[in-house]
Formats: sequence, structure tokens, C-alpha cells
Amino acid sequence: MTHVKICGVRSADDARACVDLGASAIGLNFVASSPRCVTTAEALAIARAVHEMAREAIVVGVVANMSVDAMRALVADAELDCLQLHGDEPPELLSALLPHAYKAVRVGSADDVARARAYPGEHLLVDAKVDGALGGTGATFDWSLVKALARERRLTLAGGLDPGNVARAVREIAPYCVDVASGVERAPGVKDLAKVEAFIEAARAG
Repeated sequence: MTHVKICGVRSADDARACVDLGASAIGLNFVASSPRCVTTAEALAIARAVHEMAREAIVVGVVANMSVDAMRALVADAELDCLQLHGDEPPELLSALLPHAYKAVRVGSADDVARARAYPGEHLLVDAKVDGALGGTGATFDWSLVKALARERRLTLAGGLDPGNVARAVREIAPYCVDVASGVERAPGVKDLAKVEAFIEAARAG
């Protein structure tokens, strides 16, 4: 079964609804430049709402260029299950947080895939490489670049996925997980639950 992460959630109600619809993970964005950024207090409320559902769903904190101590404090304060490192973190920084963290790598070429392989851990996320943006751009990339990587690691595929293309992505790449933010929104951080449902159904049918 392909797992589904709904990222950029900003309310407990949206988080609960996404889990009810079958989401495996809820992503909370802590990058200040993102329109989906949440405070630690907001994140804690969302994480507790998800955990109180007693489902298998996990809560992932999306961070960029934070120190190890700051990330550990955030995990504790917001009751997160793991971290997604979306900045310019080196492999050795990720090593200090394993197994409850993974690296997000922006991919635009084979060189980027080689760089992704240098990161430790079982999990990896690949996203579209867009100049000046860390992620959440809604842009896609050449999925064939990561087809082999998906057989080597538990790969989360992100970047421009939506209900209309996620089934093809699953068929072509067979990722461990697919990740979506803007592709299921009415506005940044406001989820369109009909799109969420369609996305999850398409990902699982792919």
C-alpha cells in the first residue's frame, strides 16, 4: 500500500479529516517563509488531535536549517513523531537525529540523485528543484530520475502531485509514500477535503 502524507496542514480539524480519509501522515511546516507555517503551539494542538485518534498516522515536522538542539526541542515541545529536513543540512547533521528524521532533497538532475544517496537513513523525500524555493511550489520534475532510488530506499515522492497525476506517479515509480500540499488546497494551508479524498483514492488505486 502506498502511504500518503498530507503536508502543510494548519488546523486540527483539517488534520483529523485527512486522517479519517486515510492519510498516513500529517505534515506541519515550521519554515518561516512558507505560507503554511505554524507556530509550536498550533502544531502541538494539531499533533494531539491526531494522536488522540489512536490511528497509525504520524505527525511530521518540516524544518530547514535548524540546529540539532533546536530540532530536538521542537520535537519535544510540539510532540512530533519525526522531522523532515528541507534545508541545506549535511548528512552528518541528519545522522544525529536518526531514526526519527529524514532528508528532503530537491531533484533536477542525476547529480541531485547522487547527492540524495549520500544521506543516511531508511527514508528519503524527493521534491522538485525550483530556484529560490525550498518546496511547496506545486512544480513537478522528471520522475524517471528517481525510479532506481525508489527501489533502494523508502522514498517519498513530492512535487506537483495532485488527484489527476498521483496514480501515474505511483504506477511509474512505486514510491513508499506520496506527499501533497498545494495539490489538495483551496488556499495555502486550507485543505479541500474533496481533493484530499480524491488524491488518497487515486494514490491507493495507482
